[in-house]
Parts: sequence; C-alpha cells; structure tokens
Amino acid sequence: MALALVTGAAGGLGSAVARRLASCGHLVALNDRPGRPVGDLAAELDGIAAPADVSDPDAVREMVEHIERRTGDHIGILVANAAYTTLSPFAEHDLADWWRIVDVNLGGTFACAQAVMPGMVERGGGRMVLVSSEWGVTGRPDATAHSASKAGVIALAKSLGRELAPLGIAVNAVAPNVIDAGLLEVDAVAAGVTGEEVRARYAARVPLGRIAATEEIAAAIAFLADDRLPALVGQILHVNGGTTRARA
Repeated sequence: MALALVTGAAGGLGSAVARRLASCGHLVALNDRPGRPVGDLAAELDGIAAPADVSDPDAVREMVEHIERRTGDHIGILVANAAYTTLSPFAEHDLADWWRIVDVNLGGTFACAQAVMPGMVERGGGRMVLVSSEWGVTGRPDATAHSASKAGVIALAKSLGRELAPLGIAVNAVAPNVIDAGLLEVDAVAAGVTGEEVRARYAARVPLGRIAATEEIAAAIAFLADDRLPALVGQILHVNGGTTRARA
C-alpha cells in the first residue's frame, strides 16, 4: 500500500476519492486550501490533514515535505483534484478571476506533480491521476477558463505520461462529464435555476439517463491509481455516462 495525496479533498469528489483510497488500504493525506477544513475527514480515515493553496508552488513544496517527514515515506499516489471555477461570458470575464482559475486548475496540478516527483523517483515509481473534465475536451460556453485549464491538464497528463514513464511513474487523467458535486451549484447559480433543475438538464443529455455520482468517478480514479497497471500511461479516461461529446 502507498502514501496517497488527494488535493481538493474538502469537496465532494475529493472526499469521495480519499474515502475510496483509504478503503483500498492506502494512507491518505488530504489537502485543501486553508479555510476549507479536512481535519475531521482525515481523523475519520486515520489520514493526514495537509492544508495548502495549490496555486502557490512554495506552499505545495512545503506541504509535500511536511507529509513525507511526518510519515517517513514518499508519496506514491497523487490525485490532483483541486479546482476553482466560476462561469461568465467570455467578453465579461474578469481577467484576474480567469487567471485564478488557470493558476489553480492547471498551475496547481503542475506544482503538485513537480513536488511529489522526486520522492516517487526515490521510491522506485508512483502513480499520478490528474482530474480534467469533459469540457477540457469539448469546450463549453461561459466556461472558457475552466475549459482551457482542463484542456491543459489533459495535455499535461499526456506529456508527463511519456516523460515520466521511464522513471516508473505512470501519469493518467480522468475527464468526467458533469458530476453531482460543487460545479453543479456554480452552474445553477449562473443559470438562475435550482440545483435540481440543472441536474435534470444535464441528465437529459446523458445516454445513461443521469449524471454520475462522485463515488463512480472515485472508483475510476482508484483504478488509475492501481500500481498493478504499469502499462497504463498517458491515457485519458472518459467517465461520462455515454455522451458522445467526449469523443470529439
């Protein structure tokens, strides 16, 4: 079993991933930005709370060093899930907010991958699972920053997959469709409708007839984190209920 770091662990998907990896026997370090507490979940899972803003590379390095000093082990699994998103028409999108989304979603993923890589090399290998989005494949109106940042995550997974495979580090990504988590509420507010209405709108577009639960995406992430699959490298797993858009 490995020491796993899950970023964005205070959110719906991050907490589901932390629970899933803990149930697989991994020791889990749970990250979220300061002010988004993960201590209770860390205590429940016998894990480690590791607050840090992933858009700050220095804070990320300090976080990783703290986790590895505390456990006496190197991180063997990274799930780069932390994300920040707002929705706005492109012409009206505040530039500072646009860059904040890119800095967290793409820059934070880069910073976490770079920080854990030396330890993975020293331990002889590891697994990185980067959380992208179907919108990173297809684009989405009013979500230019989110879509661009998540497209960057896909390119990062493919590039790192090729670069780090010779070092025994397998890098892959998931690109889920809309899931029943925080982004739905952002979308509902932007559309001026209730959460239930926006869920129904998205479900109507999915061949499966519903949007995915966080636990389903967590199961896919745990699959990609399994070190018994060494040849799975640089792949993007589309967990979307059968929407054809992910094939674009």
